Amino acid sequence: MNQIFFLQATPAGQGGFPVQLIFLGGMILVFWLFFIRPQAKRAKNQKKFIEDLQPGDKVVTIAGIHGKINRVNTEDNTLNIEVSPGSYIKIEKSAISQDWTAALNKPAAISDKK
Repeated sequence: MNQIFFLQATPAGQGGFPVQLIFLGGMILVFWLFFIRPQAKRAKNQKKFIEDLQPGDKVVTIAGIHGKINRVNTEDNTLNIEVSPGSYIKIEKSAISQDWTAALNKPAAISDKK
């Protein structure tokens, strides 16, 4: 006995549009929650971080150059950083890496060994 089963597609107009609309809305919501919102939050944090840079802060550039801020030039958005005693370079504020700088300025962990 051979039995053949056929799946029938639902005809258009029998509730297909609301389901598709809900599915599309769910996809947009998930995309916003996982991609757009976190990226906007990172951009906001990076902007605040760049605005709060002060002389004396230890920084790391995107290229991996470590240094200490010597002067902040607000009119052209640049920094003078001291990379070794007496050696200064001028860089754009946007070239500072927030992640590496935060790790560099993080206080050392205190261990309680008994």
